[in-house]
Amino acid sequence: MLYGISLLIVAVIVGVSTHFVVLTAIPVLLAAFFLWFFRDPNRTIPTGPGIVVSPADGKVEEAEWVSTTAGDRIRITVFLNVFNVHVNRVPVGGKVTLVEYREGLFLNAMKSESAVLNEQTMITIDNGEYEVSFKQIAGLLARRIVCNLKVGDVVERGQRMGLIKFGSRTDILLPANAELRVKPGQHVKGGSSILAVIPQESSH
Repeated sequence: MLYGISLLIVAVIVGVSTHFVVLTAIPVLLAAFFLWFFRDPNRTIPTGPGIVVSPADGKVEEAEWVSTTAGDRIRITVFLNVFNVHVNRVPVGGKVTLVEYREGLFLNAMKSESAVLNEQTMITIDNGEYEVSFKQIAGLLARRIVCNLKVGDVVERGQRMGLIKFGSRTDILLPANAELRVKPGQHVKGGSSILAVIPQESSH
């Protein structure tokens, strides 16, 4: 939003000072792009026990088992291209127990090594019955991750929590017994698309 407004101000200044239509049109077009890019549509958040929603708009690239220091997990990767909505949302309700920002590279987010090497923020939410972690991972064009959460925050499923500017990816780590509701190649919407359902007997 700030980019768009700033460019509109530039357009007005250029128009008043030069009266040159072409020069005025450039910042106007750029302003229109940024206002469109940083759009933030409302979403209908699904209700029900154990539901995990997508933290981002994009395409599911992977849904696979991974080994972590906390045990086996299911990892779902959602890739965002430049045309997707880039506002991120909380996948589950609960208490934020970890917010960890790491500086890094800006490799193509489609590459698996980007999940480790790229700039990223890791967030963990304790639902009381289970934990869900997810990463905001910068991509080739992204140069800034915005995360509005802090440790101790109590959040609701589908709540807005930040954004990643330009192409990027999000990784979601689920308990091993999560029942998937998506598959690779499927397009999802942040806050409204159900990625998985976790049985209520699940534990950490």
